[in-house]
Amino acid sequence: MTFIKTPTKGMRDFLPKEMELRDYVLKIMSDTYENFGFQKIATPVVEHIENLTSKQGGENEKLIFKIMKRGEKLSNADSSNLDELVDCGLRYDLTVPLTRLYANNMQNLPMPFRAFQTGFSYRAERPQRGRYRELMQCDLDIIGEKSNLAEIELITAVITFLQKLNFKQFTIKINDRQILKAMLNYANMPLELMDKILISLDKMDKIGIDGVREELQKLEIPDEAITKYLSLFNEKKDLFAFCKDLPIADEYVANLLEIIDNVNSQANLVFDPTLVRGMGYYTGCIFEIYADGLTSAIGGGGRYDHMLENYINMSVPACGFSVGFERLLLLLEESGFEVPHTKEKLCYVFDKNISKEEKKSLLKKVNNDRQNNKIVKIVEKSKNFKYQKETLESDGYQIIY
Repeated sequence: MTFIKTPTKGMRDFLPKEMELRDYVLKIMSDTYENFGFQKIATPVVEHIENLTSKQGGENEKLIFKIMKRGEKLSNADSSNLDELVDCGLRYDLTVPLTRLYANNMQNLPMPFRAFQTGFSYRAERPQRGRYRELMQCDLDIIGEKSNLAEIELITAVITFLQKLNFKQFTIKINDRQILKAMLNYANMPLELMDKILISLDKMDKIGIDGVREELQKLEIPDEAITKYLSLFNEKKDLFAFCKDLPIADEYVANLLEIIDNVNSQANLVFDPTLVRGMGYYTGCIFEIYADGLTSAIGGGGRYDHMLENYINMSVPACGFSVGFERLLLLLEESGFEVPHTKEKLCYVFDKNISKEEKKSLLKKVNNDRQNNKIVKIVEKSKNFKYQKETLESDGYQIIY
């Protein structure tokens, strides 16, 4: 059998320099969110298949890495039925495990509960720039807060984190699922096709208004309804003007206006009627964040007030914001971002012929430097000392020999 040196498709190894950046960004993130009162949690990467296929994960439910049953359960399963062979899967996001955790522990958690979670998720999709099958996700969620304070706090926390990484040029787009529904009612579009219609609308920035029209025509929707629906996007309008003729309660428009008013002093927050968000569990306000250099969002989220009803016989308001960690790292790496070092880095290089006494004395000095909060290596001088010296210096070490 031949061993393969490279990782499986869509997965990656991380070298020390890459891990240094990842750890630094996670530390900045963790410190920032802690200042906003968020508490860190963790959930398993393996989740019950019933939870992952609850019809709320949108397109991600088609990308699940499924795990077969084991032992006797697998032997007794109907091999002709794929669903019978599977009982678990790798999580495709962190929201599904979060709601399960909350439902199982809500009596021991504060209300409202501010949760911060990081971890790898897995999606069996086609890898591309900034998109992988194994991806680090970083989620902020507030459970139990009915008001738009949840949205304002989540967006503000993420803005604060990005600003600490010296990001200045980014835009946050915002919309509401109720506005998306009102747009369909306004044009007499069939509500039973809402999910398919919104999938097409979500492609507006890629295929244009004519491309969306073609996709809607394939759904056999009357041309009159399609024309009226697409007329909403003929010109850019602010939130109030866009919603003026829509059959929607004033409270939804006022809610978004208040969020925009409270956040716009810190970042560019704009209303975008074509913003959809693919997850089926969103119920209200939705948002995405974009940075210069990437066409795809580097983060997004929204309100999912009914998701906990899957586990408990009650409705609990919830809202979340997920940062696309891998895309964020891609932007930092391509911009030449360097992790700032506050500790002195020393490397003691010794000759292989050093005496026991000299080695003991050197180790004592090394340990003393470490106790003084310095980063210290000790290595034997190699035959190719020039290369050894160059690699150590490139890592920021001052060489002592």
